Amino acid sequence: MPNPSPSPRPKLAAVARSTGVSTATVSKVVNGRADVADETRAKVLTALQAAGYRSPSQRRAPAGPDVVEVAFDAIDSAYPSALLNGILDHAASTGVEVVVGTTGRQRTTENGLARKAQRLLNDGRAGVIVVTSAYDGAGIAAFRRRRIPVVVIDSFNPPPADVVSVGAANWAGGKAATEHLLDLGHRRIAYLGGPETIECNQARLHGYLAALTSYGVEADTELVLHGRFHAEHGAEGLAALLSGPRPPTAVFAGNDAIAVGVLREARRRGIRVPEDLSLVGFDGTALARDSVPALTSVAQPLQEMGRAALRAVLRQSRGEQPDTHRVELATRLVVRETTAPPR
Repeated sequence: MPNPSPSPRPKLAAVARSTGVSTATVSKVVNGRADVADETRAKVLTALQAAGYRSPSQRRAPAGPDVVEVAFDAIDSAYPSALLNGILDHAASTGVEVVVGTTGRQRTTENGLARKAQRLLNDGRAGVIVVTSAYDGAGIAAFRRRRIPVVVIDSFNPPPADVVSVGAANWAGGKAATEHLLDLGHRRIAYLGGPETIECNQARLHGYLAALTSYGVEADTELVLHGRFHAEHGAEGLAALLSGPRPPTAVFAGNDAIAVGVLREARRRGIRVPEDLSLVGFDGTALARDSVPALTSVAQPLQEMGRAALRAVLRQSRGEQPDTHRVELATRLVVRETTAPPR
């Protein structure tokens, strides 16, 4: 009669002896507890891997295709939808399965992140693609401590330097949008951006400022307003700009949703776009194409960004080293119906 399969406990004790830590510490690492030093955790994980240890849920998991998890704040706009389409497109061509999760834009506690990361490890995920503000550097570290491949898309704030990230040329896009308006003859150009501390918003703002400087136009701080990447900010921002002593003749919106809010408020006030006010958005989503009038916008290659992120996380899952830790794809200005020379 064959011997029954050994339990994982003797292996944990052996790992404890080989690493010079207690069995309780090894158990904490296995269960994703946060109260273990990073150096100790890395040493224990290496020993566990060498010993061939698998958690109970890993031993129960049937063999199958690679599964990658994608974490969004929410899928409530054209931006995450376009990214997800790119991820799913590449997944279909490679036989990879995709699991989508949402965080609801809620910051997660350190222990919560540890549990989340351990759950991904136990479920045998090939990696995780992060498109959320809920996972900052500490959150990403929780995944990487367990050697779960991570790729960040167009991060709100920069991930650690050794984390692979995929984004678009936000600075160049902001500069191109502003230069287009300057070439038309506008000099009172407002910037309605997203949250002030977010990296992609800062890059678009700096591109806007660089274009003004290169044309010899002094930036007016009263024409720069930050808020959420939502239509409400566009409507409220335009109302605030129009209440000033010298309203703008053009607006560069930090994303297409903000631009749609500007269009809505302009229509409510009887302001014609582009006859009375020119407008440029950012992202190049379906919102830009389908708005009335059709929105001039800086297009990000969102679907290609999704495909690039999935390719990068799968390469890491195979043990391959990335060629670069930052993949930045080009943006392009798409001129439609919302820009014209000032009256």
